[in-house]
Amino acid sequence: MRSVLLALAALAAASSAASIHGNSQPYIATCYYGSWAVYRPGAGKFDVEDIDPYICTHHIYTFAGLDEATSTMKSLDPYNDLYDNYGKGAFTRFTNLKLKNPDLITILAIGGWNEGSKKYSEMAADAAKRATFIASAVAFVQKYNFDGMDLDWEYPAERGGEPIDKDDYVQLIKELKTGLAEAGLILSCSVGPGKDTIDDSYHLQQMAEYVDIFNVMAYDYHGSWDPVTGHVAPLYLSPLDIAKGGLYQYYSVNFTVNYYIDGGVPRGKIAMGIPLYGHGFTLDHADQHGLYAPANQPQPACPYTRQSGVCGFNEICELLKGSGWTSVRDPDQKAIYSYNTGNRIWVGYDDLEAVKLKTDYIKAMGLAGSMVWSIETDDFHDSCGLGTPNPLQTAIWSNLNGDIPHPSPAPTPSHAPTVHPPTEPQPTAAPSHVCKHSGLNPDPDKTCSPIFFECLAVGGQWEATQEQCATGTVFDEAANTCVWPWESAGCGQTTPAPGLEA
Repeated sequence: MRSVLLALAALAAASSAASIHGNSQPYIATCYYGSWAVYRPGAGKFDVEDIDPYICTHHIYTFAGLDEATSTMKSLDPYNDLYDNYGKGAFTRFTNLKLKNPDLITILAIGGWNEGSKKYSEMAADAAKRATFIASAVAFVQKYNFDGMDLDWEYPAERGGEPIDKDDYVQLIKELKTGLAEAGLILSCSVGPGKDTIDDSYHLQQMAEYVDIFNVMAYDYHGSWDPVTGHVAPLYLSPLDIAKGGLYQYYSVNFTVNYYIDGGVPRGKIAMGIPLYGHGFTLDHADQHGLYAPANQPQPACPYTRQSGVCGFNEICELLKGSGWTSVRDPDQKAIYSYNTGNRIWVGYDDLEAVKLKTDYIKAMGLAGSMVWSIETDDFHDSCGLGTPNPLQTAIWSNLNGDIPHPSPAPTPSHAPTVHPPTEPQPTAAPSHVCKHSGLNPDPDKTCSPIFFECLAVGGQWEATQEQCATGTVFDEAANTCVWPWESAGCGQTTPAPGLEA
């Protein structure tokens, strides 16, 4: 807990960059881990033991969820997250990374895109439900030895939420901060990049009183939901952005960061997001391949992430080994994109030079540090020959904080609870109509369904909890998560509905 208290003290005093970035305090390097990467095929599979605990100051496990019926925190994948019923215990294995690096801070995130907004809106609007949620969240985080919690509600007052969410969100954060702080835990929030979302969802100055770290998602400015090409996370605007007007004139990292600062968030509380993935398109015409070129279809799914229009950096750098690729670094956006006229693929992403520019920007702006989404899409095998596993994360750390800390043995924290797999033999439940295996199971009665079930084997019987994907998405058994219908083979739909954003 010593490192947590030090981080809290530093953050509380962080009205300027100097209080965060003294000689003894590194820049924050927040790293999100997508736990579903354990189900990816082949070289894309990434488990807790693949995490390097020395190139991040804060590791965030995604995601826990909100039980709508009880207003309590829950595991979204009990088989992977927990040791119960011969599960894999990833929560505990994740927080045990602190046994390797005692300075590491581990955080559990709740929410995410697939969780939707409506049930968080309903919980935050009710004082009794808020109290129940906060008590359960604090206990849940403590049980698995996390050092804090990341609230990733996407987004208050949007996606089925209510306009009052903007006020209720502040009240929720205020009460949540009190509960966490009493337990010696920190509170971070994952917050959106768009001006419209910031205006709809956040009272920034009030939030800044309670939030320890703002993990600003400075990416997804453009993607396959657009009818034209655009970079996932341009550092600056180009004249083309200004010329298009509308929201395009706000789609840059620089605008987002300054909008948070102008809104009242201290620079020393902002961890600026850097994507370890890209958004890709299929060009309508091979000879039109610049920014804002017509592109009405996403890039075909890559082999590990298996989601059309999205590719991890590890997948992109493998693609670029092939023939026919041209890379362009836009001088205005300070962003790189690559295209191939043979297959008409266009993809925008961050490479080592882009990471250098962004970390220089973080230092020049006096921000708390960086944030990445997400570590399992870095080139963790060094398949692309950039000289080290996790080249983007390594470059971020090195440019912000210098040499990577040398690994040294760490004592077992005296306060850490120990959770072991069951030692007594447990009855094995036979497959049922609903539950074919532990964990998440699709709707047995309908394909392309938003309904899925969390199944636990208890005493030789199944306990099944029915869940529902966020509005517009369906559960995909192969991906083991909620996806857009056109990304699921079971739906037989190959293109997104007009106007629907991914």
